[in-house]
Amino acid sequence: MTETAIEVLNLKRLFGEFVAVDGITFSVGKGEVFGFLGPNGAGKTTTVKMLCGILMPSSGSAKVAGFDIATQPDEVKSSIGYMSQKFSLYNDLTVSENIDFFGNIYGIDDRRLKIRKKEVLKLIGLEGKENVITSTLSVGWKQRLALGCSIIHEPRILFLDEPTAGVDPDSRRMFWNLIYSLAQKGMTMFVTTHYMDEAENCARLGFIYNGKIIALGTPAEIKHTQMKGTIIELDTDAPSDALKLLKTTETIIEVSFFGRLIHAVSTIPPDRINQLTKDISQLMETHGIGINSIHTIPPSLEDIFINLIKLEDNNGKS
Repeated sequence: MTETAIEVLNLKRLFGEFVAVDGITFSVGKGEVFGFLGPNGAGKTTTVKMLCGILMPSSGSAKVAGFDIATQPDEVKSSIGYMSQKFSLYNDLTVSENIDFFGNIYGIDDRRLKIRKKEVLKLIGLEGKENVITSTLSVGWKQRLALGCSIIHEPRILFLDEPTAGVDPDSRRMFWNLIYSLAQKGMTMFVTTHYMDEAENCARLGFIYNGKIIALGTPAEIKHTQMKGTIIELDTDAPSDALKLLKTTETIIEVSFFGRLIHAVSTIPPDRINQLTKDISQLMETHGIGINSIHTIPPSLEDIFINLIKLEDNNGKS
């Protein structure tokens, strides 16, 4: 049985009468890469602040690294690392000085810090750059340094808040390789991200919306259980006009843009999907809209989360 690193039970946080986090329950296993997704204002940051022992819950409970976030916040803080998208580095210090600074904050003695600094510099690929002023580093290198500073004290759990925001794709891939290597060594990764390709690479996901967990499981489980309908992908030279037409089609329950493509969701039986695509093609042709391609596709996480949000919004109105 996998050891539990984070255990959350009916966790709730109010700000006056506003419910920021609404009784959420989930757990994260030791060494797991757990993705926490949701739009702005969904409750991600509030949840992370509570789990880091910074913000007290209004009700419910949670244990992080075995410590209660409400009664043992100091023990929680000493057991975790935290890396924000702003990196929290001191730009006027060198790479080495930044690592020393965070090592001292965590109370690491000089002998151990010297050893850890060598290990961390090797891990993040900044050997030979110890004396470089941090402000002169590229965003990708700053990202790596921020990671190094957040793990200098060998935390059991690392919270990563949008860690790759604003970073180029190559740096993002290299950074995720570092995440995987740390997880393989037993460090638990709690990652908030808005990149769906990154979410696909997490062992499990929690999707939060309006303070509630609306999907929880592996990417494969979520795709299998949460998508109510078949997705039809349409490529046309007049996407705006095509989208308006599809919204008037009774058998289409949801339609949205995916770049220049259109994804339409229908709940008709699978054996009638081919007829539906023919009907859509005819509809577009009747209105003078050319179609480059039309076919069914498996759901992506983005498809599913758009669908879940629509369902939540509709339920809220009913």
